[in-house]
Amino acid sequence: MARYEIRALLQGDEAELHRVAKHLNSVNLPNDRARIEEIVDLSYRSFAGLVKAKSEREYVFVLVDREKDVIIGTSMILAQLGRRGAPYIYFDVIDEEKYSATIDKHFHHTILRIGYSYDGPTEIGGLVMDPAYRGDRLGTVISYVRFLYLGAHRDLFKDEVVAELLPPLEADGTSHLWEALGRKFTDMSYAEADLLSKKNKEFIKGLFPEGVIYASVLAPDAQAVIGKVGAQTKGVEKLLRRIGFRYAHRVDPFDGGPHFSATMDEIEPVRETQRATHWVPLGSDSVVRKALVAIEMDVPPFFRAVPASVSIPLDRESPVEIAQDAIDHLGLREGREIIVTPYTDDPRRIPPPTTSNRGFLPRG
Repeated sequence: MARYEIRALLQGDEAELHRVAKHLNSVNLPNDRARIEEIVDLSYRSFAGLVKAKSEREYVFVLVDREKDVIIGTSMILAQLGRRGAPYIYFDVIDEEKYSATIDKHFHHTILRIGYSYDGPTEIGGLVMDPAYRGDRLGTVISYVRFLYLGAHRDLFKDEVVAELLPPLEADGTSHLWEALGRKFTDMSYAEADLLSKKNKEFIKGLFPEGVIYASVLAPDAQAVIGKVGAQTKGVEKLLRRIGFRYAHRVDPFDGGPHFSATMDEIEPVRETQRATHWVPLGSDSVVRKALVAIEMDVPPFFRAVPASVSIPLDRESPVEIAQDAIDHLGLREGREIIVTPYTDDPRRIPPPTTSNRGFLPRG
């Protein structure tokens, strides 16, 4: 039986989820017991199909060490950013060139322009791992489960998917961009504004300047973080770029963290996700890759997945082959529908070209 399992967040997980949240204390997963209880309740109702509005659904997945019966990682999908009263807010990052022939001066400017959407994209976030369990690709596993769920339930989500990455921050959590810009218009600390924005974004729309802001008038350390990825999320950036995401030239209005985006069809693991009722035990001479194998049910825990060795046919007509330990762990019986998403490359596939016109080059 597999040691690690991914399932939906359930009522009764509050204490364990709070323990994991302390490792990052992000807006999506804060170190706040009251907020944790709200997150558990909303996720439970989302998986149960009790939240009708797409803009209010949040799905939280937990990675469980079954030997110790503890939650060791989380990830989440916010079905839609932006709704009436709580828009998706961002800065567009625009490049502008200026030249004067009279004095022969040429300048390149970065411009920030605030934007709002009340019918925005789906967001993937909430990725947290217990530091004691980093390694063995467990972070990849809990990250990829979101793409499995997106691929299996496209109708529940928007076609555009975004990920908001943390920028470089100071050791105490200070954001240079916020100090240079946001604090001057709100008279709030970065932590205060970040926390308030999760529940109420009116103050941003009411107090932030409209029109454009020339970054060149900001302090150099504030300019330096716009659209940059912090050291703690470099690995996430690498994964996102590899599977089809690109820098969207949008950043968080608080800290300048970059937004990466892709459509469903551009995300490789979403494209590769498939449902199957025709499966067999893994053969001894099969071409093997690692994948998440999941099942769903109408009652708690609603969703269960395990990492497994599989062989996926190229034609999608032949049966999917699954390692016996995954079959046993999930209690699979003939005809039971499964969902499969690979998270390692197929050695039979021709690799994509190394060059692209999609702007995937790292920033700095």
